[in-house]
Amino acid sequence: MSSPPKPELLENETNQSSPPPPAETLGNMLLSELTIQRGIALPMVAMNLAWFAKTAITTAFLGRLGDLSLAGGALGLTFANVTGFSVLNGLCGAMEPICGQAHGARNLKLLHKTLLMTILFLLLVTIPITFLWLNVDKILFHFGQHQDISTVAKTYVLYLIPDLFVTSLFCPLKSYLSSQSITLPTMFSSAVALAFHIPINIVLSKTMGLAGVSVAVWITDLIVVLLLAIYVAILENRKGSMWKEGGWWDQSIEDWIRLLKLCGSCCLNTCLEWWCYEILILLTGHLSDAKDSLGVLTIVLNFDYLLFSVMLSLATCVSTRVSNELGANQAGRAYRSACVSLGLGCACGCIGSLVMVGARGVWGPLFSHDRGIIRGVKRTMLMMALVEVFNFPVAVCGGIVRGTARPWLGMYANLGGFYFLALPLGVLFAFKLHLGLHGLFIGLIAGIVICLMLLLIFIARINWQAEASKAQQLATKLDSQQPLQNQIDF
Repeated sequence: MSSPPKPELLENETNQSSPPPPAETLGNMLLSELTIQRGIALPMVAMNLAWFAKTAITTAFLGRLGDLSLAGGALGLTFANVTGFSVLNGLCGAMEPICGQAHGARNLKLLHKTLLMTILFLLLVTIPITFLWLNVDKILFHFGQHQDISTVAKTYVLYLIPDLFVTSLFCPLKSYLSSQSITLPTMFSSAVALAFHIPINIVLSKTMGLAGVSVAVWITDLIVVLLLAIYVAILENRKGSMWKEGGWWDQSIEDWIRLLKLCGSCCLNTCLEWWCYEILILLTGHLSDAKDSLGVLTIVLNFDYLLFSVMLSLATCVSTRVSNELGANQAGRAYRSACVSLGLGCACGCIGSLVMVGARGVWGPLFSHDRGIIRGVKRTMLMMALVEVFNFPVAVCGGIVRGTARPWLGMYANLGGFYFLALPLGVLFAFKLHLGLHGLFIGLIAGIVICLMLLLIFIARINWQAEASKAQQLATKLDSQQPLQNQIDF
């Protein structure tokens, strides 16, 4: 009888029959991450472009009503953006880290109650904003605007008030889906609403004039909200357990405190950056050649708005990826997503800058036939192209810190870069050294470079393993005494 095989022989045979899986290469990891981010970001870019197209169409219909309607409507829209929509969008930014980490941890209850809490909170915030909008003519006249333009702006803003409540539903629904890497429904609903925007404007502008153009805006947004609400209902019904998980009304004081803290810093982060460009426009209005400079700046910023749709999509994408991976207790993957997104942001910044340089000769004539303005656009777009090189990575860094539920880092960077350096330095160069609009842009470039440096320092100091542990405490159902196993593989 033969002797039994030796243990080491059995071990060798077992190893030969089932070899260990090969380690994932760096190239495969990068390709996988880029594929995931492409699926999130591209629909977001299309959605944001649709939003800017809606604004352009609205402006065109205002122009058809006359110069006074165009001036008053544009002023009213600016007032609405600064005091209303920027605030609501900023407050809703708190959903990104909470819902993103909850989705990564498969905590449906936290997803549900955060959606409902955010909607209720935004609806509450619209009340003081509404009272502010009711007095928009007095506010604008107090700050030196002409009475007739202020009166037209009030008419436009008053009929836009329902859009505050529509936005209070749209922003949370969009964030609820994007935090789960679901962006195609938002893109399709925005495209459908945009297709209806022109015929709605044609009908309402003929029957109601300026008020009709304003009403068309919130009707278009309402179409998007209805389509997204239907999709969310279908999504929840697709798996009965999603509804059964409940959690909609399981809010505690701690939940509200955490949400409100994040809402405050997210709102300040968004508004500080948004308001900086509005202050830049106001400062341009005090230059010696204010009329030409305002025309040049408006044309240049219109091109920047197109690139901003890409920046915003990249920021939302990286926030989703980082928060999802931290919620899933995958600190290494969160770190990798942040690095890939930062590299992608730098590459897109360079591409966007080159596109702006290439388009500077044809962009100005699309808006004006004045040779002086066209020359000014060519020169200013060169400086703006330099701003875009840093603008993209700044947006991505903002998404990274939001994904780690630390948006106040972006707030500190915006304060230091834009308000403590960019605006004071811009005023110095523009008014004291008489460099005009170029002086304001010199200050803006210096400020955005400092903002990027601060954000990179903040991100470099992040302990990703510790952030994953915090995300587990926030987003999982694990008992606080159960040990957490954080794995990180840089």
